[in-house]
Formats: sequence, structure tokens, C-alpha cells
Amino acid sequence: MISPAFVMALLFVILLVIHVPVAVAICLSTLAAAAIAMGSLDIAAATIAQRMATGVYSFSLLAIPFFILSGLLMGQGGIARRLTDLATALVGRLPGGLAFVNILSCMLFGAVSGSATAAVSSIGGFIIPEMERKGYRREFATALTITAATTGLLIPPSNIMIVYSLVSGGRVSIVSLFLAGILPGITFGCLLMIAAAILCKRHGYGAAEPQVPGAIWSTFRRAFLSLLLIGIVLGGILKGIFTATEAAAIAVAYSFLLSVVVYREVPWTALPRILLQTGLTTAVVFLLIATSMSMSWVLTLENIPQQISSLMLGLSDNPILILLLINLLLLIVGAFMDMTPAVLIFTPIFWPVVESLGMNPVHFGIMLIANLCIGLCTPPVGTCLFVGCGVGKTSIARVTPAALPFFAALLIALMLVTFVPALTTWLPTLFGLT
Repeated sequence: MISPAFVMALLFVILLVIHVPVAVAICLSTLAAAAIAMGSLDIAAATIAQRMATGVYSFSLLAIPFFILSGLLMGQGGIARRLTDLATALVGRLPGGLAFVNILSCMLFGAVSGSATAAVSSIGGFIIPEMERKGYRREFATALTITAATTGLLIPPSNIMIVYSLVSGGRVSIVSLFLAGILPGITFGCLLMIAAAILCKRHGYGAAEPQVPGAIWSTFRRAFLSLLLIGIVLGGILKGIFTATEAAAIAVAYSFLLSVVVYREVPWTALPRILLQTGLTTAVVFLLIATSMSMSWVLTLENIPQQISSLMLGLSDNPILILLLINLLLLIVGAFMDMTPAVLIFTPIFWPVVESLGMNPVHFGIMLIANLCIGLCTPPVGTCLFVGCGVGKTSIARVTPAALPFFAALLIALMLVTFVPALTTWLPTLFGLT
């Protein structure tokens, strides 16, 4: 008998190669595997439909459309400009300062919006032309923006952390993941700054500029209300005032007040378009979640996670080699698959392996997300790569070579996250969450 898992994997790859949408490819390949396993297409279709429905039946998932909406409001509400002004005041006076401004702006905006693509489009839209005007190569500026934007998925709030918490079956709380991602996100940003500093010195980019007296205080006051969102979300959750899902709704209300009422940069007439875009994005994400949950169920039904665990542990009993192999596989997956289905499909596969190694599930979650963040910047399907090239008005072929030093910095950061567990577990332990 043909293995259902083999049929599913083969059909999934074929469908992706012929450019079938990922959610549709997952659904069709899962249905084919379930039909072979159950011996009936009708029963398989009914079961898969049921699994898809139950896969999105979760109160925690309500946080995703709220964070998407708040991110869109912030992206169009003048918040990105205020955060960039603050970053300029903090590090703009350094040699190569505009590169540091780019990275710090992406970190700050990604932290308040929870979206890497929003950071690329919002920050890159005005900082890439500004860097080019100051003598930086366009490809350098674009590559830097693309890689720096991924830090926002590690620094909370982050939708992908909510997805990982869901697939963990409640064994990992959303708030512990939010806290665990802060230091790794900062680590990613710092290593990107080191790489940018080396390249700026080598190519003579960005001469030091004089600091305007009082600039830090004045820009901080302008950006304070935007930065306050992080404190409201994390502080409210840690104090037990509201849940992560309720925090997402509060983030919407707060970003609405800032963008529409206080800053007045989002007109009332733009709200229907923003709500429609939120609905479309949410529909795509939830369809990916539903189909990926059904694929995970088929993989579990075929005992694939246990088989892969036995295979990997049979190759070596050295935890370092096994973790390096998992990282390599996840980097390959991230280059070809979107983050949401990758988390939903591969978390159950690798969970038994890391569990046998005694790895903290919070640590594994951040390592998994860090790997997939790098995938957002790499061809052939990196979302941030495509958005960044569009914003920077350049091509993937020209940006990719310029991004190689930044990829190296991200890989070093990934190794630190993987082999220094304290980076991820210290803050959750400090608050008694692990």
C-alpha cells in the first residue's frame, strides 16, 4: 500500500511547484492522504472539513485579527515616522547612523505593530530613499530594511507566537512567549547593527552628523504615546488585568485613538478600506491555520512525528548535532513556506525530538520562530524580500548579494538563541512563567 504521508508530501510539493496557493495545496494534499488512509473519499472529506473547523475554533485566535487591525492603523497613522525620529535622535549622530536608525526603527515599529511586512513597507517607504540620498547604495538600504524588519516578530506582540501557543495545546502560554522573545529580538537587532557598522566603515557610508540639542527629549515626547502600547499590552497581561486576546482588542482601541483622533493621520473615510484589508488578511491567515491543522492531524494519524523523532535520535545522541540539524531543516522550510503553516505543521513533528532532549518548549518556540523569520528574507518565497524589493524599487537578484552579510548576522544570532537558553527563558522565569 502506498504511504499516505508520502502521497501527501509529493502532491504538496507538486502543487507548490505549479504555483497553487499554499492553503489550497495543503488542503488537497491532506485530502488525498486522508482518502488513502481511510479508504473513502467521502469520509476523508467530512473528517478534514471537521478538523479544519475545529482548528480555528479557539478564543486565543481572536487576537490575530485584532493585532492585524492595530498594525494597519499604526502603519498608516504616523507612528512609523515618530519612531524613526526617535531612533534618529538616539543613534543618528554615529558614523553610519542612518543604518542604525533603520534597524532601530524596524525594531520599534515591529514591536508595536507585530508585523514584519508592515515594518518593511512603513519604515522602508521613507528611509530607503533617505539613505540613498545620503550616499548609501539602494540595495544595501533595502537589504538592511528587509532583515531588520524580522526583529518585530520576536519582540512582542507577535501573531506567530499566538499560533505556536495554539499548536502547543496550551502547554506554552502566550505571555511566556511574549517575554521570551524580547532578548532574542534585541540580539538579532544588535548583531545586524554590528554587521551594518562593519559594512558602513568598509564602504564609507554615512558620515557622523551633529546632534541637535534636546532632540532626544523632544522626539521621545512625540513617540511616547506610540511606545506606550508595548507597556499597556505586556503590563496588562502580566498584571492579570486582561488576557492576551483582550490585550489585542485594547491595542486596536488605542491605535485607533492615536491614528484617528490624536495624530489625525488616518481619515475616517479610510477606515472602511482598512477594515476590508484586515478582513482579507485575516481570512488568508485563518484558512492557512485551518488547512495546516488538518495536515498536522493526518501526520499524527500516520505516526510521522514519532518516526522522525526515532530517525533523528538514531542518527546521533549529541544534542548539539540534533539541534543543528533541526535548524538546517527549518531554514530550508522557511525559504519555501509561509510562517503560519510552517509552525502548525512542523511543531508537532519536531516536538518529540526536542522533548527527548529536555529542551524547554518556550525555548523551542522562539528558536522555531527565529528560523522562520530568516526565511522571510530569503528567496524564493520570502514575503519581506518581495515587499522590500517593491518598496525599494529594485530586484531580488540585486538585493540578495547585498543581504548576505546580514544573513550571516542573523545566523549568528540564531545560534545564540539555540545554544544559550537563558536568552529566551530568563525573563519568563523572572516572572514565574516557566
